[in-house]
Amino acid sequence: MHTDTTAPVVLDRREGPYGEVVLRRHGELLQIIANGCFLMDTSDGRSERLLVDAARDALDDRRSPALLIGGLGVGFSLAHAAQDPRWGRISVVEREQAIIDWHRGGPLAELSGSALGDTRAQILHTDLVAYMSGATETYDALCLDIDNGPDWTVTEGNNSLYSPAGLAACKARLNPGGVLAVWSAQPSSAFDDALRNAGFQGVRTEEIPVARGVPDVVHLGVRAA
Repeated sequence: MHTDTTAPVVLDRREGPYGEVVLRRHGELLQIIANGCFLMDTSDGRSERLLVDAARDALDDRRSPALLIGGLGVGFSLAHAAQDPRWGRISVVEREQAIIDWHRGGPLAELSGSALGDTRAQILHTDLVAYMSGATETYDALCLDIDNGPDWTVTEGNNSLYSPAGLAACKARLNPGGVLAVWSAQPSSAFDDALRNAGFQGVRTEEIPVARGVPDVVHLGVRAA
């Protein structure tokens, strides 16, 4: 557990169309803060890796499945996916230009630099909610990590992603038998019900134990084949 008592140092602060986003260093950790809300840091990464692995393991044996990661964050999910030769195309949707910059030659490049150089990987600079409803590309797995969970969104507009219309849009972006995986800082039985109501099969959650408090979870659902 991180116990550094030194004050965090702000490395960059940007005002964008969705508000303020900050990158700061706290001891050895890098942290991303959005509109005053702590999003993530570089302390662990287990749950971000599980997000990708759980989606992969829920798939059938199709070759070179296409993966969409919603949210670049500190790069754990992208880096982990790029280390797995099974994945084919790896697309990452990130709406904050600042976060993309921090990975491309900035302080977070040490975590994602090699992954960004992978020929399978691409970053799409756009809003995930808009992309889900407006894109035509389809994927075999969607790994979404843009909020602290369906019940704890970073911006109000993200709520629509977890609504019936938003889940229908996610379903439309999946190939038959494809997997939707959503990271959350706490379990949500209501979201599991929403997935079932949206027609997803095999709905379940996988827990990531934490030092104290409720576990992080990954919510999983499969589009019918």
